Amino acid sequence: MPHKANAARRHHIPRPKRRVLNWAEYDASLRQRGSLTVWVSDEAIAYWKAAPRTTPGGQPSYSDLAIMTGLMLRAVFRLALRQTEGLIASVLQLLGLELPVPDHSTLARRARTMTLPEAPRSSGGPIHLLVDSTGLKLCGPGEWLIEKHGTKKRRPWKKLHVGIDAQSGRIVAATLTDRAVDDAAQVGPLLDQIAGPVAALTGDGAYDCNGVYAAVRERHAEAAVVVPPRADAVLSDTAATAPTQRDHHIHAIAETGRIAWQKTSGYNQRAKVEGQIGPWKQVLGPALRFHTDQAQAAEIAIGGAVLNRMLDLGRPNSVRLT
Repeated sequence: MPHKANAARRHHIPRPKRRVLNWAEYDASLRQRGSLTVWVSDEAIAYWKAAPRTTPGGQPSYSDLAIMTGLMLRAVFRLALRQTEGLIASVLQLLGLELPVPDHSTLARRARTMTLPEAPRSSGGPIHLLVDSTGLKLCGPGEWLIEKHGTKKRRPWKKLHVGIDAQSGRIVAATLTDRAVDDAAQVGPLLDQIAGPVAALTGDGAYDCNGVYAAVRERHAEAAVVVPPRADAVLSDTAATAPTQRDHHIHAIAETGRIAWQKTSGYNQRAKVEGQIGPWKQVLGPALRFHTDQAQAAEIAIGGAVLNRMLDLGRPNSVRLT
């Protein structure tokens, strides 16, 4: 632990204990996530073959929905492309369907050109958007090789930026950038993926910059921005006559303290986006599997669709005990 000499003076927040009230339904939904019928839907089977092409060129054999179904199976069960081809063939055989099976080369090629699944829209009313980012590894030496033989080449990775609907917990926006891209610079692209109105945007201290407030104000003038100012933050030049949202945050923290501000402003809801990043790495894995930018963009879009479908199967209804 850093700064052990000051450990006694630190503010320790005990880990809250919670109880799931609908455990039977939630337990059934967790088992259902492994069911093939969840991922191979009737709609995908009905529109498996591509529609006839009216323009010059080759006729595609598989629709984008069929390719997306195969890539979703690959993501859920963490398969290589050849094993994904075998799984699709066995599923179609068990269902008694005489449909063509896309080979691994077709899956890899179409992943770069397929129409990406649209982000889900809010069920009703303006949404409270929670934003955060995390790193996803690319190909490179594994931890065992690095520990045993060492490596002089830094293992590359990319940064995943996600936006979560605070009410439903669904991923409504996602972008993939180079690791050097600032988190605050992706607020605009994330907001552009949301068709409906946004009531508020909440992020951690990495989003404390004028560009975030400007991006939100440009797209949703009435939306609130809940971002903790840094410890040495100063008021704006117009704080006395026309205070900004950031000025109000600074005043509230100075008067009541940072912990009280987090409760009154709703900043504590940001934990929900961190709670969704954890399942992303647990279910889909901590690394990207495609190597091109276009295919990686499809990979994160499909990853968000997979997690949203799992969430639709059932969510825990928990209450805090302590």
